[in-house]
Amino acid sequence: MATIDDIIARAKEYMPDEDLTPIVKAHAFAGEVYAGHHRLSGKPYLQHAMAVAYLLATMRLDVPTIVAGLLHGVLKQAEPKVSEARLREEFGDDVANIVSGATRITSVQFNSQVAYQAENIRKMLLAMSSDIRVLLVKLADRLHDLQSLRHVESAKQMEFAQETLELYAPLASRLGIDWIKRELEDLSFSYLHPEEFAKLSRSIQTSLPDREAYVEEIKALLSHHLSENGIGQFRILGRPKHLYSIYKKLLAQNIPIEKVYDKVAFRIIVRELKECYEVLGIIHSIWAPIDGRFKDFISHPKANGYKSLHTSVVGPHGDFMEIQIRTEDMDRIAQEGIAAHWAYKEGKAVTSKDVKLFKWLKQLVQTLQELEDPKEFLDAVKGELYEDDIYVLTPTGEVRGFPRGSTPLDFAYSIHTQVGHRCAGAKINGQIAQLKTELANGDVVEIITAPGQKPHRGWLAFVKTARAKSHIKQWLNQEEREKSLTVGRELCERELRKHNLSLKKFIKTGHLKEVLKALSCNSLDDLMRKVGSGKITMPAIIRLLQPAELREKETESVEAVLEQLPAKRGRGKAGRDEVIVVDGADGVLTKISHCCMPVPGDAISGFITAGRGISVHKANCPNLLASDPERRIPVSWDPAVESTHRAPVQVIAQDQRGLLAAISNAISGGDADIVNLEATTMAGGLARINGIVEVKGVDHLVRILQHLQQLAGVIEAKRK
Repeated sequence: MATIDDIIARAKEYMPDEDLTPIVKAHAFAGEVYAGHHRLSGKPYLQHAMAVAYLLATMRLDVPTIVAGLLHGVLKQAEPKVSEARLREEFGDDVANIVSGATRITSVQFNSQVAYQAENIRKMLLAMSSDIRVLLVKLADRLHDLQSLRHVESAKQMEFAQETLELYAPLASRLGIDWIKRELEDLSFSYLHPEEFAKLSRSIQTSLPDREAYVEEIKALLSHHLSENGIGQFRILGRPKHLYSIYKKLLAQNIPIEKVYDKVAFRIIVRELKECYEVLGIIHSIWAPIDGRFKDFISHPKANGYKSLHTSVVGPHGDFMEIQIRTEDMDRIAQEGIAAHWAYKEGKAVTSKDVKLFKWLKQLVQTLQELEDPKEFLDAVKGELYEDDIYVLTPTGEVRGFPRGSTPLDFAYSIHTQVGHRCAGAKINGQIAQLKTELANGDVVEIITAPGQKPHRGWLAFVKTARAKSHIKQWLNQEEREKSLTVGRELCERELRKHNLSLKKFIKTGHLKEVLKALSCNSLDDLMRKVGSGKITMPAIIRLLQPAELREKETESVEAVLEQLPAKRGRGKAGRDEVIVVDGADGVLTKISHCCMPVPGDAISGFITAGRGISVHKANCPNLLASDPERRIPVSWDPAVESTHRAPVQVIAQDQRGLLAAISNAISGGDADIVNLEATTMAGGLARINGIVEVKGVDHLVRILQHLQQLAGVIEAKRK
């Protein structure tokens, strides 16, 4: 258990001349505020706060950050509550801002756990983007929480560990704080998969003597060869890889633990930069390097400042060995990451130069701020935080990291949103390449833009990064809104002219508010967009503009039609589509609607038309929902009648030879008839196939779509 003396002693190691009295003051303040508050383990909350502060001092952070670590719970633990204003008055703006940013948002209630979690993360990312110390405090807090999580019920442990694995460990990795990332992952692993964790721990422990002997053997060999080749001062470290990284390798390669040869990673630390490359040459002269496993993070550092040479070789016993080579300064940054840049600097505040290190975080916040759907937001966060697998270069030599599978289009959106929107092509290593080409380590990428180019929906099928996906979706949604608005205005003007009206006259009638309220619209533009998209029909608007007496007459005419239906209890069959049963009537003319094309198995409803019997729609058909409720009538499918019905389908696939033939064979092989097939090419080497097929019902249609989805090159097959 850390004491205040431990914290002060650790801080003095790297801040010998700094005034540390604020830490002592914060400890006394925390003692008063946390008095009577205990953790689930029964231990005082103050002990947790001191453990967090000690971790921050271990990371060599400045005084305000350590103070914030001691006080990180005062805004939620105190009784009566401590105000942010008091915190600001007692300890200054820096401490108040860090504590406020690190405090969990618990006072706001949301309609689901997903929404709650998304809002917490959104608020935290915003706080972090203005001061990265918020995240450093949160990481220390989370690490100590995990270390004492055994007193929490199992379900809560798993939820907490999963969030850590998906959010906090990747954030620590992004910041380059390797030791925290490893501990967070291993602790989370122990709660999420306790049996696998225990089994792997036993296996590693059992092989400990052999592994220690192996490490000493390799270190002796390396020392001999390095000294013989003139490398003077160096350090060689051999440490086992952490359990979660081994577990991931077991899953990815589907192999037993005995087959994991590189369970130990070696690190060679030298004095000068040039010696890194000399050591690399010596190692490759001793043992054969493994193709594709060399990475030069010295020439092309990671975004968080990480520098090192990585190579994997076939060792003396035929085992794979991973070796990292770096200088002392590189090693310090590799362990401490961004915390090394944010650490105390001779009493001076952090400079704007340091803040540039966190550009990626600000960019992440900017990318995510437009995502309103909680699930989409969380998926985007997780996708964006995955550790970069590949590193590519701009023509000027700037390094950019991406997840594996990323394309030139992801690269374009990483430069600027408009570069992505106007992306018409790309060159990879000087050669023209398709936008869907997957990038590889070391590629030099040049983006070709065109003023008339615009995003395509097909792009979503192959972009990888959350940034690219969110900006493409935003553009498409905006374009769809504008198109719907234009179409809606044209429809309204045309229909209103038939009644000697115009939009201007419509507004002047004073009925606008009444119409908007009746149709659940926020504004005139909202109404026009819904008309343009088909969610609201013009007859529904015209009817609302009619005088009350005309509406009553229309209602009477509906009742007259209903009275003409044969008065018969029970269920009656329809006149044209015999598969339709009209509740309470017999011999009524019915017709399947072409706007939604329902098939047996769909929930349906009928609409009484003027002189054309009953039109049958899907129950959720926008045209039906916008129609007069008084003209609707219950209908159902007759299970005793078997017939075929037309259904629209759409396939998005890679544009390739034989595609139409393969689709036709899949439909025919599914015992369905093809009424029509139309193919159009799309950007990015894709094709869209729209068709009409005849099926017996929903289940039959689902089977057809499954057959289509299994075809090579098919990205999506759906009911249109």
